[in-house]
Amino acid sequence: MNKEKRTVRFNQYVDKLLEERKKEEIKVDVINQMNLLRGEGLTSPTSATSTEDTRLLMDYMDRSNLYNISNRKESVGKDLKLRRFFRLKRNHQVEVYSKWGREPIYTEGKVSAIGRDFVMLSNLKTRIWIPYRAIESANIPFGIPNYSNTHQHFIYDNNYRNKLIYHFGETVSKRDILKQQFFEETFHTNLQSWCETWVELFLDNNEKKIGKMKSVTNKTMILAPIKKEEEIPMGSIQYVRTIRLFTIWKSTIKGIARFFKK
Repeated sequence: MNKEKRTVRFNQYVDKLLEERKKEEIKVDVINQMNLLRGEGLTSPTSATSTEDTRLLMDYMDRSNLYNISNRKESVGKDLKLRRFFRLKRNHQVEVYSKWGREPIYTEGKVSAIGRDFVMLSNLKTRIWIPYRAIESANIPFGIPNYSNTHQHFIYDNNYRNKLIYHFGETVSKRDILKQQFFEETFHTNLQSWCETWVELFLDNNEKKIGKMKSVTNKTMILAPIKKEEEIPMGSIQYVRTIRLFTIWKSTIKGIARFFKK
């Protein structure tokens, strides 16, 4: 047998609500207390738990989502995991195992730039670009402690803040560190900023090319060796590294020697 619904008047509802409020345990929010003392006003909490609990929960959710995506689509998940790993190790020393055709390549260096589909490592001699599709594994070298980097955040002064507010595009385009923070560059867009640089390319057919980068698009790279320009498909590039003048001369001498042998 259904019970009849009892009609509650507005004034009865308010009286009941006030009675319940009196029974509630009042918890003092330390964050809002400090905000009031500073004259900053009240803020709404992001969750019912403490801030550190919320941060840990958000980190757990982020990792869970990452692995769920990886299980659904391995190629996308691989890029996301590598991007996250390198972001956490920005300006740290890492080791990367990649593939050049069937041959393995070991690279150790400092993480200088992280893009949507590539990572750039640097050491005292060279800069190295490796697309994620060529990476088999990435790790921290043995003997180097796994510590958090205190220099991952760029310090903004009032002058920079005003420039970012009123001249965002102009300000960001002039600084590589700001580009990396606000945008995720692709492999080819990052290489575009290094045009006229002498590089050595490792192609997927186990071939090496040496020359000066003249132009780069999302499909091709125009490489200018000693003789004439060559068009290299971007999809075939497995590894890029800058080269020194000595290497250029060595390559030139080998080319001349091959010419005279013919």
